[in-house]
Amino acid sequence: MQSLSPPTSNALNLKHVFRPRLGASSRISVKCAFGFEPVSYGVGSSRADWQSSCAILASKVVSQEQPSADQNSGTTDHIAAVNGHKAAVSDFQLVPIGNLAEANNKPLPPKPLTISDLSPAPMHGSKLRVAYQGVPGAYSEAAAGKAYPNCEAIPCDQFEVAFQAVELWIADRAVLPVENSLGGSIHRNYDLLLRHRLHIVGEVQLPVHHCLLALPGVRKEFLTRVISHPQALAQCEHTLTKLGLNVAREAVDDTAGAAEFVASNNLRDTAAIASARAAELYGLNVMADGIQDDPSNVTRFVMLAREPIIPRTDRPFKTSIVFAHDKGTSVLFKVLSAFAFRNISLTKIESRPHRNRPIRLVDDANVGTAKHFEYLFYVDFEASMAEVRAQNALAEVQEFTSFLRVLGSYPMDMTPWTPSSRGD
Repeated sequence: MQSLSPPTSNALNLKHVFRPRLGASSRISVKCAFGFEPVSYGVGSSRADWQSSCAILASKVVSQEQPSADQNSGTTDHIAAVNGHKAAVSDFQLVPIGNLAEANNKPLPPKPLTISDLSPAPMHGSKLRVAYQGVPGAYSEAAAGKAYPNCEAIPCDQFEVAFQAVELWIADRAVLPVENSLGGSIHRNYDLLLRHRLHIVGEVQLPVHHCLLALPGVRKEFLTRVISHPQALAQCEHTLTKLGLNVAREAVDDTAGAAEFVASNNLRDTAAIASARAAELYGLNVMADGIQDDPSNVTRFVMLAREPIIPRTDRPFKTSIVFAHDKGTSVLFKVLSAFAFRNISLTKIESRPHRNRPIRLVDDANVGTAKHFEYLFYVDFEASMAEVRAQNALAEVQEFTSFLRVLGSYPMDMTPWTPSSRGD
């Protein structure tokens, strides 16, 4: 198992930027974090127009690029950011090449590496590297394979690590869950979407098919506990009772990790709830198949990348945004009406407490001081940012909000979905 750890300084060492040699079961561990300011994106006919016009939606966000005093004076001794450090061009001791080939009858030096050389894209002949949370056999791994067939899946022990793996060029994409039809939203990933600068470039919906796994030869009457992810335990509660398993339930980080734990520790009194693939990987027997209480159990995943995709109108698109207002929820109706008046359907609205400003005080001489929670609102709507109605809707939304960011405009998952069948 290979572990990659960036250096302790803020500078990103090149040995962590170049593509690591990762096997299918390698695990990535990234322990450093970089802060980013939020940025918004709009629409255009090219990637440059798409990124430039989106700045309209982030007009209240200060640009990270601070031009130096002599940037426009024609001199080359301006300050540049290199690996997170400020440095003058003169500090690099650059030597002009000129007509080096003609003077010395020697070929020119090799061209410098570009950012695309450091992270080969699929068109360069390399496999797409996709980060997911969990260990091999997790449902997130299956979602990564559905989103990007034949990809090189990179397991990460935390959601945060998957985000950073993409930001640090260790992975090209990340596939992470955002909501389950039974368990609801995965709030941690909604918070991380705002904290990081990645963009949603697609979605995939995966039916969840739970199995009860145990070591070979173990019978149900020998079991004293069942372990799995908290949502998996909740999704199988009634079926476990019907199977006569009135035993302790113990929560762990992920479903496939529970299967790995049972196998590696030779626990003959413990069963795990995980996928059939996890049973195959870790040498466990399937004691019961399809034990989810509701066969219509599906998890929605989003695909994340460093750069947004250019929105189109030739297929159904979905757009995800997040906004806030410094006067609380009083403008929520006005924001939602901007979509209703243009016949734009909302597929999701999620509120999260504002981490940096959780409480708003309202002074009133008659009743004293009231305290209200401040919220961020995440909204998904069925429209592409290439459509004029979506652009006009967001232009109106910005008038009523103090913060607005487009998380991504991406194709909807239109693949047919069949509820998981009970196989017990």
